[in-house]
Amino acid sequence: MKQTAISSISPFFIVRDVRAALSFYCKMLGFDIVHQEPDREPFFAIVQRDGAMILFKSVGVEPLPNCKRDAAARWDAYASIPDPDALAAELTSRGVTFSKPLQDTHDGLRGFELEDADGHVLFFGRPR
Repeated sequence: MKQTAISSISPFFIVRDVRAALSFYCKMLGFDIVHQEPDREPFFAIVQRDGAMILFKSVGVEPLPNCKRDAAARWDAYASIPDPDALAAELTSRGVTFSKPLQDTHDGLRGFELEDADGHVLFFGRPR
């Protein structure tokens, strides 16, 4: 039987405030809102930039990012980026602060980390 393609997978983040998450991901990281429910005071939303999507939901509990569970497994999402240097320059020009700077990591990757207001850690990079 031929295997069916899976075109993408997207993280689903529990957040304190969907509107604040949308502001950060859109203004600072260049994502666009593709869905929010309801329109005025959303409790659920989806953002997208190119092939990357992230879902947000506020459910009345504190977010629990991976770094709070175990520092050795701190990433909540890995974004595959063909040119991490160019993206780092773009985000720096928007005033984004990285939690780990652009670098070659000990595990064979080149990229950088950032943390959102809810503590979710995203790595943007590629294998060296």
